Amino acid sequence: MTADYSGLFHALRPESHLVIGALLVLFFDVLWARHRPANRHHVALALGLISLLMAATAAVAQGDIGPVFQKMLLIDQLAVATRVGVIALAALALALLPESSRQRHPAEFTAILLFATTGFTLMAAANHLLIIFLALELASLSLYVLAGFDKKSAASAEAGLKYFLFGGMSAAFLLFGFSLIYGLTGTLHLGNIAAQLAIQGQPPLLIVALVMVLVAFGFKAAAAPFHLWAPDVYQGAPAPAAALIASASKLAGLVLFTRLLWPGLGTAVGTIAHTPISVGWAPVVALLSAASLLLGNIGALAQTNVRRLLAYSAIAHAGALLLGVIAAGRIGLGPLYFYAATYGLATVGAFGVIAALESAGPVQNLTDLAGLYRRSPLLAGCLAVFILSLAGIPPLAGFFGKFAVFSSVLRLGGLAGPAGWLVILAIALSAVALYYYLLILKQALVAAPAKEAARVTTPWPARVSLVIAAGLLVLLGVMPSLLLRLF
Repeated sequence: MTADYSGLFHALRPESHLVIGALLVLFFDVLWARHRPANRHHVALALGLISLLMAATAAVAQGDIGPVFQKMLLIDQLAVATRVGVIALAALALALLPESSRQRHPAEFTAILLFATTGFTLMAAANHLLIIFLALELASLSLYVLAGFDKKSAASAEAGLKYFLFGGMSAAFLLFGFSLIYGLTGTLHLGNIAAQLAIQGQPPLLIVALVMVLVAFGFKAAAAPFHLWAPDVYQGAPAPAAALIASASKLAGLVLFTRLLWPGLGTAVGTIAHTPISVGWAPVVALLSAASLLLGNIGALAQTNVRRLLAYSAIAHAGALLLGVIAAGRIGLGPLYFYAATYGLATVGAFGVIAALESAGPVQNLTDLAGLYRRSPLLAGCLAVFILSLAGIPPLAGFFGKFAVFSSVLRLGGLAGPAGWLVILAIALSAVALYYYLLILKQALVAAPAKEAARVTTPWPARVSLVIAAGLLVLLGVMPSLLLRLF
């Protein structure tokens, strides 16, 4: 069978725009902007945003074209939506890039962010184990560099090192699991893997492969007990990098692994929807979800550092998102995508507020947010939208994301079924989450500012990014069907 390279190049138009844009950012920086320090930040930001806009336009114009290049890529409606989603989140994160006075290498940061986004968009369309691994590693290697990008900060160096070590270990588990799957089935295509497993059943070696894959999956999703990297990375990474890791990375990773677990390994799903529970990956994912919900919410209660609190919040949200993975086989990926996308918007916005405040001084403890309503009413209003959406307060989009995921799980067996306890646990712990989210809002909206606290001046790209993110959360909360009807 001859390879259709023209079809491949057409399918990879969004990725081409991102890669060419990254090279142009570096090219213009070396030849022109580096000799004009006042313009370096603006040139890098403008070229990066233009590249992301062109990539999103290409993804939408391309549409649903189906399998490409011997079915190694699958450009369906989910792939298009995920590509546009991760590109939008990357653009919002890039707009938070600090000015040249605080960011020594804006062009390099922008180029690496574009390479990471290229990995995310490839993850959205991957339909082959080799493409899955290459896309994951392209995104992961870029994120390791972004996490440790601030060379003047020991916390950033620690974040990059820990992220790299944990990420390298998870990559080894994933590759080992993939090699076992290939040895069992003799193929790397997800559809062919499913067909072979339907014939063979569940050999013991498949259980070992599933364990390997789920370990890597747990790391990428920051799910307990594979979450240990998240608090340090969220605390030490530059704010735009932390925003990208917490939003676009999670959206692309969840879509990728849902494709892998359901279309590829769906015959080994097991069951939690009726008794007796059968062996498979679904019961393990359910346990990961429960552990993440418990550890994330309880761990967040003990945090006084705002970034670490957001990290434990992300672990708790990972537990809720895993419920969407369990239900995706029967209900579809709409609820999971909606929840992951709206969570990403709220997280980018929260880190955007932190980035804006860091222009006036370090922001570590919750008390550093004191009096934000006086120092910057715009930042305080946006932060209220982001935090309330993370808490799941209607009519913001975070509420409808949780509602869609929880209701999809209940359709597997009802509240009294074996899957119902996960929803009960998630709803009960949402009350705990509301408490620590209100601690953030108490400092920002109620507490008096310190006498030496100055007003915060936010660069206009960051202001636009925050307003867009907050506006989308309100719009999707009022009209969630705008996104849900795509699925």
